[in-house]
Amino acid sequence: MKQDFSPAWLDYNLPVEVAKNKRLVKRMDIKEALSQAYTGEAKAALRLKVYAQKAEDEGYKQMAKLFRVIAFSEEIHGARALKGLKEIKSTEENLAASFESETQVAEVAYDRFVKLAEAEGNKEAVLHFSQSKDVEETHAKLYKQAMNHFMEERETDYFVCKICGYVADGVLPEECPVCGAKAKMFVAFQG
Repeated sequence: MKQDFSPAWLDYNLPVEVAKNKRLVKRMDIKEALSQAYTGEAKAALRLKVYAQKAEDEGYKQMAKLFRVIAFSEEIHGARALKGLKEIKSTEENLAASFESETQVAEVAYDRFVKLAEAEGNKEAVLHFSQSKDVEETHAKLYKQAMNHFMEERETDYFVCKICGYVADGVLPEECPVCGAKAKMFVAFQG
């Protein structure tokens, strides 16, 4: 069975309708185009990073390198689109927006996802969404802390759980408070 790898964001059947040669043609505005480009490039970059890790795990170092370099290129495309959307503000405004976004994702989206997974009896998805919700709440707390100490800009070490994505600040925990992974499953983040 042939898979369709064309990005969903290439579906240009959007808003403004224009009659041309007796055919109906739909066009989008530049903001919608930039938004779709940003979303598509961000998804592609993440997908390629996951593919790179899989290739590395299977011993294909050159394929992993190829996936990573193209992921980096896609990040550049996504960043340019985001800049074009004029959504990058001051650091203080970006912190506030990030806090709000993480809070919404944790309280609204992941709550909904957990309920859906429970209704379908999908225990693996329930675990994934529950842990992701907990991690998103931690992200919001970290942003809130940073907002409260914005002018101090204190130096902090961060450790990320490779299992669930939990971020610990300051001290490497003996065990992940979200998924229970041992300290050896954390990576020190080099920003």
